[in-house]
Amino acid sequence: MEQQTQTTVSRRHEGRICVLTLCTGPKANPLTIAVQRDLLAILGEVSGDPSVGALVLTGAGRTFCTGADLSSMGEAGPPGSPTSVGNTTGDVMRELTNPLVLKLRDFPVPVVIALNGAAAGAGVGLALSGDFLLAGSSAFFYLPFMPNLGIVPDMGSSWFLTRQLGVARATALMLLGERLPAEQARQWGLVHAVVPDGELLAQAMMLAARLAALPAGAAREIRALVDAALSNTLPAQLDLEAARQRVLIDGPDFAEGVRAFIGKRPPLFTVGAPG
Repeated sequence: MEQQTQTTVSRRHEGRICVLTLCTGPKANPLTIAVQRDLLAILGEVSGDPSVGALVLTGAGRTFCTGADLSSMGEAGPPGSPTSVGNTTGDVMRELTNPLVLKLRDFPVPVVIALNGAAAGAGVGLALSGDFLLAGSSAFFYLPFMPNLGIVPDMGSSWFLTRQLGVARATALMLLGERLPAEQARQWGLVHAVVPDGELLAQAMMLAARLAALPAGAAREIRALVDAALSNTLPAQLDLEAARQRVLIDGPDFAEGVRAFIGKRPPLFTVGAPG
């Protein structure tokens, strides 16, 4: 087991699984500039590591991520100036926050989010950026942007929630700012599964191990197909499926899958290199 710790994020490897843990101490894992920089740097390193087959992202303590650190946003120039809070925040979002979401959504291996407590504010978007979301029984989502602060949700949460929950539920969550408990989120289809808090990481590791055995590039292939299905017509989606099958069926993983099926054994895919 290899373990590294940066200022805000710890990193360890167990077999082909990389585990990243937000660990900012008593502040309950706010999404500070330092956290975003560290996460982007680590994700850049891990994405090029052929020994990694799956990623698990969680938080230390009883909170996954509380979103922006509002206490650090006090000193700035007057509204409308280049150094105003709004302008500096917008710059950070363009340079760090938005690239972080896109990096997770295009990650070469499957991403499992182990939601160990509150996902609040921008932490909601971070949690929804993964491929699988496992939640501890005490976890919840909280969007205080509009009712408490007079601003809109960010870090992709409006996009994720609308697509996954529908217009009515997403609008209610964003306007009313009511907590969405893990079990209700599971019933609504936002969470893959809810497990006892004490079993969360172990369950996430078991899921990640299964995902790490998939063919290289599996996460990107399925993400692209699902994203397209939400906007494509049926004929367009059929064409996309046929186009991908044309490529994938001529690849080594399909041949191995057929051999394994005929031999009545589990397939041994090319899981090493990122897709």
